[in-house]
Amino acid sequence: MDHAQGFTTWEGYVDWRNRPAIKGCHGGAVAASFVLVVEILENLAYLANASNLVLYLSKFMNFSPSASANIVTNFMGTAFLLALLGGFSSDFFSTYYIYIISATIEFMGLLMLTLQACIPSLRQPICASVNRNIPCKEVGGGHTAMLFSGLYLVALGVGGIKGSLPSHGAEQFDENSPQGRKHRSSFFNYYIFCLACGALIAVTLVVWVEDNKGWQWGFGISTVAILSSIAIFLLGSGTYRIKVPTGSPITTIFKVLVAAFSNSLFPKNSIGNVQDTRENPENTTEISEDEEGHREQGEEIQTEMKDLKFIGKATVRNTAYPSLRCTVKQVQDVKIVVQVVPIFMSTVMLNCCLAQLSTFSVQQAATMNTYIGALKVPPASLPIFPVIFTMILAPVYNHIIIPFARAVTKSEMGITHLQRIGTGLFLSVVAMAVAALVEMKRKRVAEQSGLMNTTEPLPITFLWISLQYLFLGSADLFSLAGLMEFFFTEAPLSMRSMSTALSWASLAMGYYLSSVIVSIVNSITGRFQQTPWLYGSNLNHYHLERFYWLMCILSGLNFLHYLLWASRYKYKSTKPDCERGRDDNTTSEA
Repeated sequence: MDHAQGFTTWEGYVDWRNRPAIKGCHGGAVAASFVLVVEILENLAYLANASNLVLYLSKFMNFSPSASANIVTNFMGTAFLLALLGGFSSDFFSTYYIYIISATIEFMGLLMLTLQACIPSLRQPICASVNRNIPCKEVGGGHTAMLFSGLYLVALGVGGIKGSLPSHGAEQFDENSPQGRKHRSSFFNYYIFCLACGALIAVTLVVWVEDNKGWQWGFGISTVAILSSIAIFLLGSGTYRIKVPTGSPITTIFKVLVAAFSNSLFPKNSIGNVQDTRENPENTTEISEDEEGHREQGEEIQTEMKDLKFIGKATVRNTAYPSLRCTVKQVQDVKIVVQVVPIFMSTVMLNCCLAQLSTFSVQQAATMNTYIGALKVPPASLPIFPVIFTMILAPVYNHIIIPFARAVTKSEMGITHLQRIGTGLFLSVVAMAVAALVEMKRKRVAEQSGLMNTTEPLPITFLWISLQYLFLGSADLFSLAGLMEFFFTEAPLSMRSMSTALSWASLAMGYYLSSVIVSIVNSITGRFQQTPWLYGSNLNHYHLERFYWLMCILSGLNFLHYLLWASRYKYKSTKPDCERGRDDNTTSEA
């Protein structure tokens, strides 16, 4: 403890050597800057392969186009879902160690893929058959095992990083000071900016290297990038403040839900006989210091508990199972998690739109004129538009829009988390409407030019497609950054990483939902028409504009559903812990 003598320490935080973290030495913008640089390299390593992986699987591993697409979709969806595991592990252990472990796992996976791409004997010979009736022999046996082992080691590593790194960066700021909360909000904006920086390098430089120099070089760049990110992360170790884990968040959630369920089935006392932990001496050690001495806060908790009566039953005194007795603080933590679930579910539709457009928009662009002057742009490079727009909008939002909003609203946040998420959801509705209108224009040009049944490029520039990408890029910036900050600030301290990881889980669910919606649409429309809306090899005969209008309607209904829940939500973290009981101005006005 001599390390901290004569210094003011951060309560509940330690340094990387497990000594008390010191104010002025640990945390702050310098520590967070290491995290931002690491995120550029990490996202570069992930997207460099994910964005072009379908080509590697079909051309070099001899998988069919449909099988390759399914492998990529499953890989990306699994990686984002595993962010929940990364978040849970970060809350149980610490964000610092989970990042190091996860990055090492991703490095091992990329190393396996690099070796397989470098050594011909570890992969299938390239298929040289020109006869389409003779399918190429797919990779099998040990080659398949090595491929999927490498891919899912990468997915496991990516999930752990996505679940730990954002929280680790946000934890570097003091949430009990207005300046610290403003800096934390800026961190989430620049975290999205750094995601875009990594993506820009991945979809341009690295993809070009993979297509022109060989996949072994592309995998090699990703391997070096993730290894460099580990080195940079470790270089910043002396500046980090690391939150001391307080136990498993899953255990708390499970205990409260089981207690509420058992007390509902086997009540020993009246349901209204709620355990007041402030008056029960044997439970005083289980109450946080913020609850003690703040009678108003305790009364507020008891009042809010009535809003969720089922979970509130977990605090019944003299329960039939004493081992399941829960404190008001534990129940309140679970109640907060339950309240954010509808907000989380409302963002899945936005990510479904992102997933669909990243597929169909590329195919649309492939039928159009892809020249800009004398430069021919590959349709697969279309994602560069939202990436560049995000890189421009993020600083503008942080340095112009937010200060202006703070001046107008006279509030610390300027634009609330829920307002920001809502803006993203509304922009997704606009994006789908724009996509439908652009598709109608594209098909009109095809009909007027007599090119409905040919593969010749249509006399219309593919830059029309960039419009929907710009709206979706804006929607992603508003919703993802807002969602991550919302989950981090609103979640209980013991569940912050896991809650923040819900942002990535929403993305995964959007990918899975997109394929479900396409299947349902084709199934239903195929019953009433000769061919389904989205069927065949010629995009000109698709009813893609109808599909986009359907997505627009679904997104609009989803936006209304979001407004219903957002208007009812009461913020828990717009003030420091010590002020929450004395200030009731935390009600959201989404």
